[in-house]
Amino acid sequence: MTPFAYLRPTSLPAALATGARHTSNDADVPGNDFFGGGTDLMQLMKEHVRNPAAVVDLAALPDMDDIVVGSDAIRLGARVTMSDAAAHAGLRAHAPVLGEALLASASPQVRNLATLGGNLLQRTRCGYFRDVALPCNKREPGSGCPAIDGLNRLHAILGTSEHCIATYAGDFANALVVVDADVVVAGPRGERRVAVADLHRPPGDAPHVETALDRGELIVAIEMRPRALARRSHYLKVRDRASFEWAIASAAVAMDLSEDLTVRDVRVAVGGVATRPWRLPAVEQALRGRRVTADLCREAGSLAAAGAVANGRNAYKIPLIRRTVARALEETAGLA
Repeated sequence: MTPFAYLRPTSLPAALATGARHTSNDADVPGNDFFGGGTDLMQLMKEHVRNPAAVVDLAALPDMDDIVVGSDAIRLGARVTMSDAAAHAGLRAHAPVLGEALLASASPQVRNLATLGGNLLQRTRCGYFRDVALPCNKREPGSGCPAIDGLNRLHAILGTSEHCIATYAGDFANALVVVDADVVVAGPRGERRVAVADLHRPPGDAPHVETALDRGELIVAIEMRPRALARRSHYLKVRDRASFEWAIASAAVAMDLSEDLTVRDVRVAVGGVATRPWRLPAVEQALRGRRVTADLCREAGSLAAAGAVANGRNAYKIPLIRRTVARALEETAGLA
């Protein structure tokens, strides 16, 4: 690990004044990095993927570790741990998908330390990105993407480009997408809101620019409105082993059903198969206004891989994500 300075500001303006940034943008530019739980950043520093001049610890910042569940709004501070959010009864009642996604992530030890803001901005687990001896457009723009013709069993089939096929690794962001959550962002020019669905960028021709955050901006909270859609929600994760493993396919579903099981509204997002949290509007459209059955779930699930591009070893993810979405729909509707 490269030596670095340690900063611990006690106010949000002081933290922003450090010029730090989340590690998901400007990967090729040296500088300072914000530090929440450190579960991802410390790995990146040990692997020399990130070598910040200073680490800016956010632990002393006020008003960022609260969970507020009200009748009109829900707010999660960015420093709330994954464990605390997963255990919160009010949050579980509002949106079961959030707790399920958090509990399907990492290990209890990691969840006790990792923060929600940091979890949203975790970096890809692509082995080429994590190995500085190898080229990677996400780590070193213009150097190439060896995963396209290499060991790509775990890589993305949706949202890829000729420059990058790295999979977004998180679970929580996929769940937030289906409950229409926003992140509250503070930065040098003040505060703004960004829909979680718009937070992460597809790689395009600039894979190293992973989010919509500007340099120096910091996620301070996650907010959403209580909705009927979110109360019937579910997260299904498919992985190579039962615990502490990244998804090879996952599906988050939020569904509003009438008494006769007609779909009034629905949101579906998938993970483990895309370069960012990936919503499926074609699947949603196939469900709206129709009475949900096992056959309809399979019909809608068959649309889950629309636009997918496989690169050899990850081709199995195309039928897998179709079956995963169909199963998640059945479970959410109470049919399985």
